[in-house]
Amino acid sequence: MDFNNDLSPIDILTFITDELLQAYKSSSGENEKARTIVKFLERWNDDISIAKLKGLTVEFESDLEWFNVSCPLSITGLQGKVIILDFFTYCCINCMHVLQELHLLEERFPIESGVVVIGVHSPKFENERNAANIMSAVQRYGISHPIVNDSRSGMWRAIGIRCWPSLLILSPSGVPMMLLMGEGHGKFLQDFFSSALSFFSRQGIIDHRGLPIKLFRDFQPASNLRFPAKIVRSPNGQYAIADTGNNRVLVLTADGVVQHRIGGHQPGFVDGNLTVARFNNPQGIAFLNENVLIVADTKNHAVRQISLTNAIVETLAGTGIQGNERIGGRLGPLQPLSSPWDVAIFRTRDMDMSFHLDERNIPEKTIILISMAGTHQIWGYFPEGIIWWKFRKFEPCCCVSLIGNGLEENRNNSYPQNAAFAQPSGLAIAGDVLYIADSESSSIRKASMIDGKVMPVVGGDRNPLNLFAFGDIDGRLFSAKLQHPLGVTFNDANNRLYVADTYNHKIKIIDIDSNDISTLQIKSQENTNLILNEPAGLCLDASGKKLLVADTNNHLIHIIDLVTLIAQPFGLDFRQIASASEIDAPQDIQKATENNIIKTLPLDLIKPSKIFFNLRLSPIFNFTKEAPQKWILKTVCQSVIVNPSSGTLLDGMCHMQVQATRPDFMCESSQIFTIEFVLNLCLSNCCLVKKITVSIKCDDIPEEYISIHNVNIDIDQ
Repeated sequence: MDFNNDLSPIDILTFITDELLQAYKSSSGENEKARTIVKFLERWNDDISIAKLKGLTVEFESDLEWFNVSCPLSITGLQGKVIILDFFTYCCINCMHVLQELHLLEERFPIESGVVVIGVHSPKFENERNAANIMSAVQRYGISHPIVNDSRSGMWRAIGIRCWPSLLILSPSGVPMMLLMGEGHGKFLQDFFSSALSFFSRQGIIDHRGLPIKLFRDFQPASNLRFPAKIVRSPNGQYAIADTGNNRVLVLTADGVVQHRIGGHQPGFVDGNLTVARFNNPQGIAFLNENVLIVADTKNHAVRQISLTNAIVETLAGTGIQGNERIGGRLGPLQPLSSPWDVAIFRTRDMDMSFHLDERNIPEKTIILISMAGTHQIWGYFPEGIIWWKFRKFEPCCCVSLIGNGLEENRNNSYPQNAAFAQPSGLAIAGDVLYIADSESSSIRKASMIDGKVMPVVGGDRNPLNLFAFGDIDGRLFSAKLQHPLGVTFNDANNRLYVADTYNHKIKIIDIDSNDISTLQIKSQENTNLILNEPAGLCLDASGKKLLVADTNNHLIHIIDLVTLIAQPFGLDFRQIASASEIDAPQDIQKATENNIIKTLPLDLIKPSKIFFNLRLSPIFNFTKEAPQKWILKTVCQSVIVNPSSGTLLDGMCHMQVQATRPDFMCESSQIFTIEFVLNLCLSNCCLVKKITVSIKCDDIPEEYISIHNVNIDIDQ
């Protein structure tokens, strides 16, 4: 086919891709589908009408940061590989879905087979340009293929990419062959690469060599949490944490004593008793009552229930496989879901009056509300069945779409099915109102639980199609700006809504009467500004005077006094539950012994001693600019106080004060404390995370008191 000279290469590529997909879908049987792909490859190989497309040069800029490889890659250097360039941004739910499709493809076609997947991170939000934040996302999502931080979106613009996610397929000579937009191409990709590898192998142009893969997974936070998401409180004051990166749920007392650890470090989709049950990246959580929790098991595309009384986990809704339905209505375990991100509990009276002679004593029924991020909707699960909005009947145990038409928009409307959301990620109930953190529109919105009407609160834009109205501005309604908020919680004590403004790394408060939002100026115990890193969840304590925040990328929980706005770490005590078995422990912990250092110092801890740490880099390393170099205490002797307990390095240096709490304390040969350094380093054009653990021990107490001690640590490999 001849193409108009006015068509751009990307338009030509889009056309021939659509043509192939239509032919593929209309083919019956696997053999015919394979012949369709081979015919496409033969035509692509010989067709002179796509000369403009074949003349398109695709190459990475030379100064970009790389992850999961020990040196930068180039398209030229990958001659002989069939390459997938995955243009993604780590906030995008559709991009997350494509990662799973690519993971399955990589399992079937490893690098040595001739296939290379490269993630080209092209940021939507300003926060996503930061290398350290991308590294956290790589670890959080378990990405094992090479990633390049195209922070200026240079390749995106040069090629003419139009949306996230987009998959650009390059031939072994580096020429664009196909452009797939959106998600849901997993089966087609499997068939295409099976045929393409055979086709190019017959021509003798496939390179079967490996790549310098270097995965950055060698860390486990000292807090024992890993990317915690939502945190919630029960009616009687116990807490539950979605410990997302560890694929588990923790239930703890108001004092932080962990009573239940449900799930394991390895992901799975297993019902059963609390010791065998498994989750996969659980994000949202809610107490149905004091002894029952509801979990948004995000990567399992399911809603699960934990009964603490019966010590059992069961699936309420979802099949474990991603669905794409926008209506639903089947019985829960038969209803496919798409990335449920949060859950909330709403109770209301049944509108069926036929069985209630006394209108004053109509019992309330429970509805489990679900933020279905994958389809941009609010769904409901109905444990008991109910007649509700406009006398619509919901059968017992059904799971159905309630609000939103499934389009990704910031559209408010009086009719629930005409409204639209953009990746709703956080829920909070306040009376008859559901508050929603609508992350991709960077707004907080609300829905009436009386009739489903959707209204704005703060952030976003009046134009429902503008999903780029983000920033960091306090104010009212649309004049206020947020950046990808993930969490909301309502405080009955002061009638205020608290927001985790995730990509602005801040906690904000909304006056729900005036729709005004302002930033909380939170201080640490050392009276410095509290530095959060993509907080995703928050909840109030029983008094409403303290706010607990899941500081997700710092792997911590903070508890904030809402009067003084001073935060302190909310420590977790795991001693009352059985320790993790070797099988349950993270694999990276079992291997992370080479970076453990023991330093012995002549400490007299009866008096205060200052210890100065200096981490000295070899010439091949540099600290990553703008990325935090963090440290945190991992263990401390019971009779010793170390202050502060965490912080950031300044030019590779930090210091702390150490002193015993008892005058009779003897520290000879004992371990005083262990400190963990998490360093963001640059090696040439590659970025990596390096974890160093240093244990401080006491030597013989000197006759002369030494108040200052220096610890030098050389980082050379």
